[in-house]
Amino acid sequence: MPTRNPDSNPAATFPIHTRRSFLKRTSLWVVGAQASGILAWTASKGLAAEDTFPVAETTYGKIRGINLGGIKTFRGVHYGGTTVGKNRFMPPTRPDRWTGVKDAIAYGEISPQLPSDPRGEYAQMIDWDQHSNSGMGEDCLHLNIWTPALKDDVKRPVFFSIHGGGYATGSGNGLGYSGEPLARFGNAVVVTVNHRLGPLGYLHLGDLGGPQYAKSGVAGMLDLVAALEWVRDNIENFGGDPNCVMIYGQSGGGAKTSTLLGMPSAKGLFHRAVVQSGASMTSRTRDQGTRSAERLLAALGIGKNNLAELQNVPWERILAVPGAGGLAGGFSPVADGTTILPDAWTPTAPAVSADIPLMIGTTLEDAAMRMGSARIDETELKSWAQDTFDKNATKVLSIYRGVYPHATPFQIQARILTDRGQRRAASTMAERKAALGKAPAYLYIWAWPSPGFGGKFGAVHGTDVGLSFHNARQIISGNTPEAHKMADILASVWVAFAKTGNPNCQQIPSWPAFTPQRRETMIFDVNTRVENDPARATRLLWDELGVPGRERRQS
Repeated sequence: MPTRNPDSNPAATFPIHTRRSFLKRTSLWVVGAQASGILAWTASKGLAAEDTFPVAETTYGKIRGINLGGIKTFRGVHYGGTTVGKNRFMPPTRPDRWTGVKDAIAYGEISPQLPSDPRGEYAQMIDWDQHSNSGMGEDCLHLNIWTPALKDDVKRPVFFSIHGGGYATGSGNGLGYSGEPLARFGNAVVVTVNHRLGPLGYLHLGDLGGPQYAKSGVAGMLDLVAALEWVRDNIENFGGDPNCVMIYGQSGGGAKTSTLLGMPSAKGLFHRAVVQSGASMTSRTRDQGTRSAERLLAALGIGKNNLAELQNVPWERILAVPGAGGLAGGFSPVADGTTILPDAWTPTAPAVSADIPLMIGTTLEDAAMRMGSARIDETELKSWAQDTFDKNATKVLSIYRGVYPHATPFQIQARILTDRGQRRAASTMAERKAALGKAPAYLYIWAWPSPGFGGKFGAVHGTDVGLSFHNARQIISGNTPEAHKMADILASVWVAFAKTGNPNCQQIPSWPAFTPQRRETMIFDVNTRVENDPARATRLLWDELGVPGRERRQS
């Protein structure tokens, strides 16, 4: 493999394997230096080394973590085997057993993906350029665990967090997904997980290469099932209750949670679910998946009769194909008919998860993440509405001005985009879940605005993520007294829901389950409250106009 231009990176003059060895040794030196300091502190406090570096049993061998102020933390724990070479595009395998004690102090590699540009204000708000600091590679089936105690017969709820980033980017590593604050606040066990993304996780080859590749279009989702199986088999050793597992995720994590709710192989592995700004009612069809695969194969110069060659192509080359590594690359779970059912959420909610209580929500200005940081004025808002909604532009703006008379043009645009997209999907999901008449659905809107960058983004996509982990440290949360109050509120709701399947707790007013007649909705804000059918006129507007773009086709 050719090395990079040595002028751009001094380390690039080393061969790839040498550089990796160097980086690995450097990491070990850093960890060793940190450990030496911790051991010195431990000795000064009269504590045993095992208190600072706790050892836990798993079904595959022992692992050594680190004690962060009383929270036992284990990072980079293998829940699956390697996905390199012949295992690429295949269902996950179990990890190899080991003898002795394996270190689980540092985060593991994340799935190969294109890095985020750190210059963007929104990327800075959520530290989106930081989660790849642990490196990336195909040996990415790792999870991370935070727990107050090991195997002490306390039945703690288990939070199983699925990261965002669509189906192409992101990881369960980094500040935004640190489980330490929530484990401490809720006396709970928190698990974050990494899995295959993009074409490595969702390249549908089943209709090109035959039965051998039948699961290639759902491999990333099968990784999550394997991680949940690992939790079922091991989490009791980490102080958790395998019969009280809550899966949850925001954005792409919410979409993956939606998908897991319709997967027969995931049944019984979790007991509550939360979808944050990621309600997803459909998966890609086999035909769509096949077309995406054909485009990728053509770009790589590989014929469908030589698919085995694709398992040896460097992942860097795969991601270099235009679109292959991005959010719009067309690689997401394929409804293959067995692993993922084509009608899991359409036209009704999936029966396979009918007994799972579900919480669903969005933020008020969810779509502001896609609007950049520039302010718009009233003239620009009208021009955008005319271009987007044509003959319905005046009607749309009139209704939104009636509901939100004091909102800025930027807020109006963000709420329009949010309501006709993600909020409409969340409401539909709540309706279909409630219609089953079994486990309840709870609908919410997160209205507390992010203070980041002067508050220009409002209650933007992701404002509720760190706070659900009881973490207010990121720019998007602001680390203010008000942010900590909101973290107390949301994390309390998370803990109550994880334990009981009911989100009600002392920190909020009574929150009824959603019904289509009253449309009960929790509004999370400094004045947290329940409203029936909030902003009803806007909901009826999108019910009338239908899916985005429909109004143009009717004109």
